[in-house]
Amino acid sequence: MPENTQAPRRPGLDAASARIRSAVRSALSERPAAAENATPAPVFVALSGGPDSLALADALAFEARAADIPAGAIVIDHGLQDGSAVVAERAAEVARGLGLDPVVVRRVSVGSEGGPEAAAREARYVALREIAAEQGADTVLLGHTRDDQAETVLLGLARGSGARSLAGMAPRSGIFARPLLGIDRHDTVASCAAREHTPWIDPHNFDHSYARVRVRETVLPLLEAELGPGIVRALARTADQAREDADAFDDMIEEFIEEIVEHAEAGIAVSVQALAANPAALRNRIIRLVAHGEFGVSLERSHTLEIAELVTRWRGQGPLDVPGIRVHRENGLIVFTAADAIK
Repeated sequence: MPENTQAPRRPGLDAASARIRSAVRSALSERPAAAENATPAPVFVALSGGPDSLALADALAFEARAADIPAGAIVIDHGLQDGSAVVAERAAEVARGLGLDPVVVRRVSVGSEGGPEAAAREARYVALREIAAEQGADTVLLGHTRDDQAETVLLGLARGSGARSLAGMAPRSGIFARPLLGIDRHDTVASCAAREHTPWIDPHNFDHSYARVRVRETVLPLLEAELGPGIVRALARTADQAREDADAFDDMIEEFIEEIVEHAEAGIAVSVQALAANPAALRNRIIRLVAHGEFGVSLERSHTLEIAELVTRWRGQGPLDVPGIRVHRENGLIVFTAADAIK
């Protein structure tokens, strides 16, 4: 019999990797439109070396080549563990092996404000924005999965932070895109195994001093055991619905705010009559949006309610001092003034 010289067939792509590639393809198609005949802006993936970001990097390398889009990787070394530089360089080597170029490794200084998780996140996002600007990138892909979204919703619920916190993470926020919010964590692990990638496992992921780890390791498994499977997907659906409502509400409020606010010395003023004529949910959201939009301050609910009482329970009380802002009532207006502008 003649020898069979036909090359062996390559195995088909595994289902988990196919889902991840499809999600990345959609994210790439939703990037900001480039000017006609302009060179496409590069896309970067934030790569820690863990299974989520590694599976995302693998998918980006393939999809960017197929779409002729320049794609690179950013590796942030937080310097919080011994050997972090070695871990960062290993992740960078994997990215280079995938064909991502350039691969930028940057060590950041992590402060202490807000706790270690918040401080590391703030340092990471600052560095990602800086590197994206340096490279002319319009998109940085982040590896947050549906499981991360569920954890975020539970943490927001526990903090009593309101509907906006229950909206979780947005699929697109500025330059940041999160293609994997509809992908389960077990898919990223399965994709890494099928694609023969060995992910780095962050020991902090098992440190129960972190609230998110306790939610992941204890709270969610307990909810699954007691209420049945599907909790992660249900929480993610809740985030989607809450985000749709919050976005629509915020858009309407921003239009309304333009009609009822006026500039004041060192700040901004809002009509008492307009605030009083609206239900508490709308009134409180206007107060929060004014504080955040004008002064960059995220008010706690207790502060929001104190300010609202200048409208609903006015007894001639004096000015209120909340973080970063002084608020007082004067001539039918609620006046917000930057704290550092007060002499």
